Amino acid sequence: MLPFERSLVEKWKGEPFALVGVNTDPPKTLSKYVKNGTITWRNFRDEKVGGPISSKWDIAGWPTIYIIDHKGVIRHVSQVKGDLDMALTKLIMEAKAELGERK
Repeated sequence: MLPFERSLVEKWKGEPFALVGVNTDPPKTLSKYVKNGTITWRNFRDEKVGGPISSKWDIAGWPTIYIIDHKGVIRHVSQVKGDLDMALTKLIMEAKAELGERK
């Protein structure tokens, strides 16, 4: 799924969107993925599956993607990449409309 996540980051670059990951890989592995461009988004590192972050967020499988709107509200949770693009499109359009009204 990493190529799909990279494509989301590239597609929505410059829009009110950010992808944040929770990663349980060993620190050296995560560092290697960041350095070689496999992972291009922010990540929190949890010590293990079932660690404090994955437990608090109730992560049941990897990858689980949470879509958080521009107000910080979780609006979508998925492990299926097909519905992520549609959910992101909707939320980004909502954010742009609302943020445009503030100007």
